Amino acid sequence: MRGEQIYARCLACHALAYDRVGPRHCGLFGRRAGSVPQFSYSPAMKKSCIVSNDKTLDRLLTESLNIVPGSAKTYDGVADPSDRSDLIAYLKHADDTPECAKQASSNPR
Repeated sequence: MRGEQIYARCLACHALAYDRVGPRHCGLFGRRAGSVPQFSYSPAMKKSCIVSNDKTLDRLLTESLNIVPGSAKTYDGVADPSDRSDLIAYLKHADDTPECAKQASSNPR
């Protein structure tokens, strides 16, 4: 999947199933920004009220540094609309990956 190849750009800060410099991406869709337990978010991200969906992720990936001023995020996004679309499609189905499935089974809600 092309989106998985594009996701490689995100791996410097993120991973699907565990937190790194940035929060994990398993369970991203429908999740409110700043809400992963035990992750240390900037106050700006906690207050952003952004809920991850196709539209908000496209906007964040287009100009992330301008969307949440004061956040700790340093990567300014994915310029190419086709790349963004493929990345969002990958993230949308990330919960179907073995990494996310394993995390979900080891962390029952």
